[in-house]
Amino acid sequence: RDMTDPQGGFYSAEDADSEGEEGKFYLWTPAEVNQVLGDNLGSQFCRDFDITAGGNFEGQCIPNLIKTGYVEGYEEDRKKLFSQRNERVHPFKDDKILTAWNGLMIAALAYGARVLGKTKYAKAAEKAVSFINANLRRDDGRLLARHRDQEAAYLAYLDDYAFLVWGLIELYQATLKHYYLRHALDLTKDMLKYFWDDTDGGFYLYGNDAEKLIARPKEIYDGATPSGNSVAAVNLIRLSRLTGNPEFEEKSRRQLSAFGGSVANSPPGHAHFLMAAWLDQTAPTDIVLVGNPKADDTLKLLSVINNKFTPEAGVTLKPLERKEEDPAQTALVAQNKQNMDGKATAYVCKAYSCQQPINDPQELEKML
Repeated sequence: RDMTDPQGGFYSAEDADSEGEEGKFYLWTPAEVNQVLGDNLGSQFCRDFDITAGGNFEGQCIPNLIKTGYVEGYEEDRKKLFSQRNERVHPFKDDKILTAWNGLMIAALAYGARVLGKTKYAKAAEKAVSFINANLRRDDGRLLARHRDQEAAYLAYLDDYAFLVWGLIELYQATLKHYYLRHALDLTKDMLKYFWDDTDGGFYLYGNDAEKLIARPKEIYDGATPSGNSVAAVNLIRLSRLTGNPEFEEKSRRQLSAFGGSVANSPPGHAHFLMAAWLDQTAPTDIVLVGNPKADDTLKLLSVINNKFTPEAGVTLKPLERKEEDPAQTALVAQNKQNMDGKATAYVCKAYSCQQPINDPQELEKML
């Protein structure tokens, strides 16, 4: 609501303070609530949302449900309070749109759409991808890093490529639209072209087409956000398994070799990189769905899959009518798969060995 550009990109940040006071825009006192809702209803609202005279933040209150838990009602009352809050001085918004941070947001929304069954999250993620393609790519396809006031600038860094590819992989898993997987593959090939170190392995922070600086660093530390190398390592393994491309897995293993010593010395500082190491050591689970993407029987099987936490699994869809080139169908595990008895069918393959095909959701749940 507050951090989305009308065209779909996501802004960077919003201040915590306004008019020189931290949290002023968001805080309430019982008197302010009563003034809007009246004494009786205001007292009930304050009781349920922990708004007290003593306050829970510097003498005022952040409305919350920590003590009371979920409460029903108050929809109209919350709208009144929201309208009143909008009359206050809003915090400053940093409205630049960064490719890297949008990649993280796309990944989060797509993952949320899949796990929670919220199609609106997937649509928001898709709209952000469209924004980036329209505003943050040159005519030759090279990504740019920042957009503001109708102007895009700066050649994209490793984080921009790696984070956006992560978002596209998650969006493919959420929607099973082949375009997003193809897009992820194209950007990954560009990432290897511009950033890969052929001598020692791993990715440099800035591209070989950028301004030459004194040093060309490789970042690996996973801090408030993961490093581009960590995300790229995970991406390469996942893309290799989704498409059957051995080059990507080989590149990921070269990263494991190049950075393994640093990671071993401080594992907590490389949490995302450790996911690549875990995936490399874990037998892949490939789930191939054969059916109509929008049919109920396909969606029921997909719902069962999405209700399970299986981070080592890659899900691909083989439509009954293939109308366009699908990179997921190049993987050996996806080839020669057919639907069974005219119904949507799931094939669950562990370490490239496939179980019997299933078209019953309950049986699929047991197998998973």
